[in-house]
Formats: sequence, structure tokens, C-alpha cells
Amino acid sequence: MTVNNPFTWGLGRRKSSVARVRLKSGSGNFHVNGKVVGEYFTTLRDLNSAKAPLALLDDPNTYDVFVRVNGGGPHGQAGAVQLGVARALKEVNPILFEGLREQGYLTRDSRMKERKKPGRRGARRGFQFSKR
Repeated sequence: MTVNNPFTWGLGRRKSSVARVRLKSGSGNFHVNGKVVGEYFTTLRDLNSAKAPLALLDDPNTYDVFVRVNGGGPHGQAGAVQLGVARALKEVNPILFEGLREQGYLTRDSRMKERKKPGRRGARRGFQFSKR
């Protein structure tokens, strides 16, 4: 039994953020958590990061993008959205795989926050020391 589903899914993770991306052919709408992408990502760096994989398309307004993202901060969320969009684009159009790979959009950034160690104030910083 085949399911007639117009959506293609992509999952993106970055730091502690998780983005679930749905892609469907449309007019170029881009919504993140129910808001237009420009309202959700207020800084230009995060906005450009989230939209970057769509720049490889001949017409960036070919697909509608719907994203649910949670966890982490704005920069991590933008990175998660970028990876999710790239993975969804790869599924929709396998010809884009090489371009997405060369630009680094399909690489999961594995850097995570380092844990706090015992006897220290943070991961590496020690407590303040006084000689007298």
C-alpha cells in the first residue's frame, strides 16, 4: 500500500537543537514554528544560515518549507534548520547531493557543550584562588 504524501521530511540537529523540516512543492513560503522565517530568525547571520541550502536551486521559490524547531538558542536552531532543509532537498532532488555536500550543508556539526568537571567552576575554569 502506498501513501500519497506531498511532504518530504528532513531532520536536522545542532548543539541541543532539533529541527523537523517538511518540504513540498509550492510558491516559496518558509515558516519556522508558525512564523515567517524573517520574524523567527531576527539576525541576518541566522536567517542566511537557515536559507542557505535553498540557494543551490535554480529557483529558490520552488518549494514551501515548514519547520518545527526546539531546544538550544537561535544560532544552534538556525544550524539545525540548515541541515534539515539540506537533507530534505537531497531526498526530493538527488542531483543536488554533490552541491550540498561540497558546500558542507549535509555535514552534522558534532561539537557539543563540554560537561562540568568536579572541583571546577565550569568545564575548565577553576575557582578563584587567593594566596592570602
